[in-house]
Amino acid sequence: MAVVLLWLVPAAVAAGPRQYSVPLTPRPTVVRGFDAPEHRWQAGHRGVDLAATTGAPVLAAGAGLVRFAGEVAGRPVVSIQHPDGVITTYEPVTPTVSPGDHVGRGDPIGTVLSGHPECPVAVCLHWGARLGAGRTARYLDPLGLIGAVRVRLKPVQPDS
Repeated sequence: MAVVLLWLVPAAVAAGPRQYSVPLTPRPTVVRGFDAPEHRWQAGHRGVDLAATTGAPVLAAGAGLVRFAGEVAGRPVVSIQHPDGVITTYEPVTPTVSPGDHVGRGDPIGTVLSGHPECPVAVCLHWGARLGAGRTARYLDPLGLIGAVRVRLKPVQPDS
């Protein structure tokens, strides 16, 4: 006998009508999944890598305000602040938006560049999501924003 536990994104993200969609079309293959470290200073993969082609349009996963469009550690990044407190990030992306721009879900925000480190295929878009910023930020699996959930099975001892 097993109990199925669903690990969902926070209620604020999961509640209500669908607010998010995949940032590439057609729906891409996930080539590297989310792997949150136990402690924030440890190595991990704080997002997912999606197979892409160089120059493919990158779409805003949800409506929001562009927080950042520029380089971080030599890599071009776009970050969007969404009304529910989630911040999504996209890299490497040549931005077509500027900080302060309002975007709707599915609006183009840039194009994919090649050169994402540790990408297991020719070209990847790294898509990340988090709640909050700085030391209090909590990284989320961005696939949870689009309704994908991780299912974990846990054995249950029979009643005595």
